[in-house]
Amino acid sequence: MTPIDIRASVLTLHQQSTGLREISRVLHLSRNTVRGILREPQGVQTPAHPVNEVTQQQLTEVYARAKGNAVRMAQILADEYKLHPPYSTLTRWVRQAELRQPPKRSGEYHFEPGQEMQHDTSPHKMEVAGKSITAQCAGLTLAYSRRLFIWYYPRFTRFEAKDFLLRAAQFMDGTCPLCVIDNTSVILAGGAGPDAVFAPEMAAFARALGFKFMAHRVNDPDRKARIERPFAWVEDNFLPGRSFSSFDDLNAQALKWCVEVANAKPKRSLGMAPEVAYVMEKPYCEWLPECASIWRQRYCAELRICTPWGA
Repeated sequence: MTPIDIRASVLTLHQQSTGLREISRVLHLSRNTVRGILREPQGVQTPAHPVNEVTQQQLTEVYARAKGNAVRMAQILADEYKLHPPYSTLTRWVRQAELRQPPKRSGEYHFEPGQEMQHDTSPHKMEVAGKSITAQCAGLTLAYSRRLFIWYYPRFTRFEAKDFLLRAAQFMDGTCPLCVIDNTSVILAGGAGPDAVFAPEMAAFARALGFKFMAHRVNDPDRKARIERPFAWVEDNFLPGRSFSSFDDLNAQALKWCVEVANAKPKRSLGMAPEVAYVMEKPYCEWLPECASIWRQRYCAELRICTPWGA
């Protein structure tokens, strides 16, 4: 149905004393959408500039020529047909004519316990020790339980990547056999997606922790949406209203937030908190090698010597 048909259906059902929840269920609309339609002034039902049949044909032709670009469509309509519709009117005509294909669902991935984990980084602006900086937020999540771990670095090279992956593996007390990443040069030596060639040192480091990397296809970030989405949550929920005296302080607060908020809050899609789901996933994860604890102590000692900002 077109937007006008949907609006008319909502109003008709409402006039028949149909409840908001029932309207939402019958028309497959969210309750907020139904509320918005019911709150609109009744005078907007009839379009101010209805499109006639001739204009409809011109619109279809121009839409194809402009490849759907509304700004270019307005220019062609003005130059060749002497039509000067406002931008909002032009886009409404396009919607009414249903010229645009509805967006396709990107799909949904289902993961089994211990099947894979996902890793990515994101630049976050903040103040540390009174200075405005852009720090790199590294994140890793278990795809099934959504258990999240984040850690901040002033930069993110292969050196920091190894430190983070080791910290994340110990936080999860294990690993999944597959770690999905983007096509970052920090881990890749060349190629992309299925043709990616991983840097030998990073591939060896992953094997030591019991997993291997897999790079998703180019322009397909949804493949690792489990770790993409939490970054916005971190920026909107963790960073606002917080001050940090150092990177050590920043990461101590980030770790506490992961434990007490991110992993303790129930998720609607899970039906439980990530920490609860993790209890079910943990038996399926790969055990860390016995030397991991000693390895980490030595590695972090070297890291603190080499990086003046701290780990």
